[in-house]
Amino acid sequence: MTTQFDIIVVGGGHAGCEAARAAATMGAKTLIITMDMTKFANMSCNPAVGGVAKGQIVREIDALGGMMGIITDKSTIQFRMLNRSKGAAMWSPRAQCDKELFSRLWRRELERTENLSIWQDNVTEMIFDENGDRVTGVRTQIGMTFEAAAVILTAGTFLEGLIHVGRSQARGGRLGDMASFGLSAQLAKAGFEVGRMKTGTPARIDSRSIDFSKLTPQYGDENPDKFSFLPEIEPVKEQMPCYLAYTSKEVHDTLKSGFADSPLFNGTIAGIGPRYCPSIEDKLRTFADKEQHQLFLEPEGAETTEYYLNGFSSSLPWQVQFKALSQIKGFENIMLFRPGYAIEYDYFPPTQLNHTLETKLIKGLYFAGQINGTTGYEEAAAQGLMAGINATLAIKSKEPLILKRNEAYIGVLIDDLVTKGVDEPYRMFTSRAEYRILLRGDNADMRLTKKGYEIGLASQNRMDAVSRKYKKIEKLESFIKEYSVSPEEINPYLESIGSSPITQKRKLIDITPRTEVNLSSLSEALPALKKVIEENGCDREVIEEVGIITKYSGYIEREKLIAERLERLENIRIRDDFDYNTLKSITIEARQKLSKIRPKTLGQASRIPGVSPSDVNILLVYFAR
Repeated sequence: MTTQFDIIVVGGGHAGCEAARAAATMGAKTLIITMDMTKFANMSCNPAVGGVAKGQIVREIDALGGMMGIITDKSTIQFRMLNRSKGAAMWSPRAQCDKELFSRLWRRELERTENLSIWQDNVTEMIFDENGDRVTGVRTQIGMTFEAAAVILTAGTFLEGLIHVGRSQARGGRLGDMASFGLSAQLAKAGFEVGRMKTGTPARIDSRSIDFSKLTPQYGDENPDKFSFLPEIEPVKEQMPCYLAYTSKEVHDTLKSGFADSPLFNGTIAGIGPRYCPSIEDKLRTFADKEQHQLFLEPEGAETTEYYLNGFSSSLPWQVQFKALSQIKGFENIMLFRPGYAIEYDYFPPTQLNHTLETKLIKGLYFAGQINGTTGYEEAAAQGLMAGINATLAIKSKEPLILKRNEAYIGVLIDDLVTKGVDEPYRMFTSRAEYRILLRGDNADMRLTKKGYEIGLASQNRMDAVSRKYKKIEKLESFIKEYSVSPEEINPYLESIGSSPITQKRKLIDITPRTEVNLSSLSEALPALKKVIEENGCDREVIEEVGIITKYSGYIEREKLIAERLERLENIRIRDDFDYNTLKSITIEARQKLSKIRPKTLGQASRIPGVSPSDVNILLVYFAR
């Protein structure tokens, strides 16, 4: 038993698990402290991973060598690729998971990770050095003291957590779990700005009380994909359906009868809630003209009768929730495991962080996850992974890993947080990324695995798999660019898919960008193409990626050029101690914002709200000189 470590991770949620496992894998002697070892990476809300932009983040976590994708694949009970009807940049994988299995697999992974120790306790205090500007360890509720060169705080919704159900309140990090007290006050005293946010969750329903014949089933993909790029990880084989249900005017009237007791509307809750995951009572206020809302009934696991009602988050009195739910078609005899509730918690505005997720105020102290003002398992896991990576690189005196906006959604996420801050819980969308055609889920391994391998996180096996895959891609892409097809060869296929026939020989690369053309079906009609695919062992993943590359090559190249032009702003560094008040030619607001955020580069400065293009031009002239 030892109390001295390189890195301590506080919290065992999605951020904490990725942080601890990454740090230990990279060689840091790591300790993770959690209140409950049975709830590692607990899915406190929806038992699902991925979705629009979130799915791309999980692919990036996997490409770097993180675990979320692998554990999701091993616990998937339904898989769907969202937005298939749109362009490839919008394709977003989403998996319904077995909640209990997901947490159990994470615990097994942590317990089997070398250099990683686990301690069950509640951290109540950070320990700083005599100057108060560097963290040296933590103290716990039962009086343990642990020392470390770096501490990663991933407390989720537990800091001063307060649960609301109607006018009833209870202290807790989630229903059934105690909150964490003391850390917020200590960090506020040390100079950190502390804010308050809230989130909510729906009731959990016993499926034995549901009449599924009155609901519309929603099945997974016929040929499901997966998150992890590792070839040995297989897609889900047996899937469970989800179901669609709908509210009604009668349901809405019942819900409205409880508005006077709603902590959202009577001033009890002061925290800011997520715009893109509103409670049912928020929906009724915002969309007052709608007579029904769609709900998704989702299983929480393969061996439980517990179901999650997506779209019905609420903090109304439990009696109102129960009555309203029993008025939904199929739910007439409903039995609840627990009602929906809202939870308020402390967070730290993320403009207090560097891009490494180390705090600007205290050296060696990192923040990751919901305490940075984000919402979602995927955003939390990505931050935890990057905090674990950068804390380890820092104690090894190596350069940090900072992903750029044109390299990863994770880069967009962190840059948005530390540069723009948050005024509501932050959720990732594809629209937040300027270069989303470059940041597709299918090419995350090509973008990031080499980076993960070079820092010691991604394995040799993973790197070898990527190398083999992209050799196959190069050969198939090269054939498509060089091979010419005659009208006799290709026209029967083109006519069968409703595409215009050709009148003379054309390169295959001129055919594949057509909207109707699919590389898999084309190979069945073109023996020469099929031969190349078979000889090189090109699987579905390779064929799909080559299809995307050849179909969208013009857009991809254009986006690369734009990214390269803007890259020069990212290469112009700004001194940490630069006094912006000496630049009287930029606006007062710009001086104030720049002095607060302390951007590292001119590119980051250009993205700060309140810094205008004319301000950027003046900074460009000054710093370029």
